[in-house]
Amino acid sequence: MSKDLSNRKICIIYTGGTIGMVPTEDGFAPKRGFFEAELGRIKDLSSPKMPSWDLIEFDPLLDSTNMEHIHWNQIAEAVGERYYDYDGFVILHGTDTMAYTASALSFMLEGLEKPVVLTGSQIPLCELRSDGVDNIITSIQIAAEGVVKEVCLFFGDSLIRGNRAMKNSADGLLAFTSPNYPPLAKIGININYTAEGVSGSRRGGSASGFHVQKIDKFRVGVIKLFPGIHFGMFAPIAEEGVDGLILEAFGAGNIPSYDKSLSPVIDKAIEKGTSVIVCTQCPQGTVALGAYEAGSALVKAGAISGFNMTTEAAVTKLAYLLSLNKTQKEIRILMETDLRGELDK
Repeated sequence: MSKDLSNRKICIIYTGGTIGMVPTEDGFAPKRGFFEAELGRIKDLSSPKMPSWDLIEFDPLLDSTNMEHIHWNQIAEAVGERYYDYDGFVILHGTDTMAYTASALSFMLEGLEKPVVLTGSQIPLCELRSDGVDNIITSIQIAAEGVVKEVCLFFGDSLIRGNRAMKNSADGLLAFTSPNYPPLAKIGININYTAEGVSGSRRGGSASGFHVQKIDKFRVGVIKLFPGIHFGMFAPIAEEGVDGLILEAFGAGNIPSYDKSLSPVIDKAIEKGTSVIVCTQCPQGTVALGAYEAGSALVKAGAISGFNMTTEAAVTKLAYLLSLNKTQKEIRILMETDLRGELDK
């Protein structure tokens, strides 16, 4: 049975995305004002057991493929400005980069003690069989119940830790997965919070209370290894002196040994102040640098282990640490430290 949440107040932040799109000559696109009208047609939102809610609509609305750090800052500030006025927040977002935004917000919203739930849909509300209605209603209920006080992502039938999420389907209604951490809740007739997930629920960790830490513009590259790759072609990136490189290596952090140019490339990058983080291409499992001879070159070169972080978490965590003006040595330590439940060693 549904809980009575009528004494709760939720802020809905609509950034854009498929959920509020309408058909145009150039394909589906967000339309200002349309989403608010659609919400008014969802009868369950006016149920006496539902919390009260307010809608904040971004202008311009965005397809999530156009999301940048400035938009992460805009979303974080929208939460920060209203943090003490609401019991929880629901952020409506496009699915393509939702996992990146959820990961970024998990680091940016320091000292968070309230639910921040990202959701969206694969089918627009204006279309038949839209999954948006159930995603919105359930996300509002989760935000109002306040059981999980962290940034999370709800889609389909699972509530996932934001910085553990990854999109695993371009067209399925169960579009997101959390391969290395159990769901925070499974949704059926009831919202069933999992003991394992909730017991490990991480808070922001700020002794000074809630704070929004903006993310500055950053220069980070992601290189996915493939059979036949030659690292010399990436030498210009190292010479340019980017802020960070994420290597998506094979298996437990392995690289091919036929190419002897890797170590010089990484050495040059680190010498110029670039942090090099090694993640695995495998959705499930963890990096164990040096466990195999094929990964020993990365250890010798001074690469950082990403353990079982998703690429989304590695990119946004590095961007967060760079925005805190951490030194290269501090970044090495903190990238390998669990800050918001984003990794297991």
